[in-house]
Amino acid sequence: MKSNSLWISIVAVIISFIGGFILANAFNRNELDVLRAENSRLKTEPEKSEQNQSELALTEDEIKQRIAEADQNPTNFTFQKNLGLGLYRYAAMKQDSVMLGEVEKILVRANKLNDRDVEVLTALGNLQFDVGYMKKQNENFAKAREYYAAILAQNPRDVNVRTDYGLTYFLQNPADYEKAVSEFQKSLEDNPKHEKTLQFLMQSQVKTGNIKEAEITWGKLKELNPNTPAFAELQTQITMSENAPKK
Repeated sequence: MKSNSLWISIVAVIISFIGGFILANAFNRNELDVLRAENSRLKTEPEKSEQNQSELALTEDEIKQRIAEADQNPTNFTFQKNLGLGLYRYAAMKQDSVMLGEVEKILVRANKLNDRDVEVLTALGNLQFDVGYMKKQNENFAKAREYYAAILAQNPRDVNVRTDYGLTYFLQNPADYEKAVSEFQKSLEDNPKHEKTLQFLMQSQVKTGNIKEAEITWGKLKELNPNTPAFAELQTQITMSENAPKK
């Protein structure tokens, strides 16, 4: 058992360096740049060599073996948590929806053993978020909100989680930009300089036609970081909205 725990710990740590945010190749260029800036789930390490990256590959048999061991140790919270977190990052990196389904079972099992563990709750929320975006399914965004809400019940000032909570409304179909704006504003009450929140708040304000408010947000963003990725595109959104024919 000690060797298993050691293996899982090593995998979880190593994979976290290249760990996933499944939207990295799916969002449009602007949204990708925004999320890349601060998203707490994006834990890449650019300095890793190609050789080191290749060494992180797991075989299908190795993955199946670890999942089987998790099934055989359903009451071992540490085992379920560490394996679930490591495999979540790996599955997200691979954009493997089938594996994400297997990972969900492991993380749900860990959550049942300790329903207050924030790392597990965050991974479950992120997993549902990723699947919701990948499959364009609102029900997954709703499930993500349930997990994020559980985290916010413990720590209402978790700005990263609050912003991701708002993003579920921003990305659902149809989008609910008013609710997204409400959550982004709550995030900014705790951290007025949270760059990702400001960027998506501005986009939401443009989408709802609140150009004056968007310009104010744009000014705050410019003051905070004039070199923000995709900043010029955000400015273009405001200009296009201002020049659009009035209905």
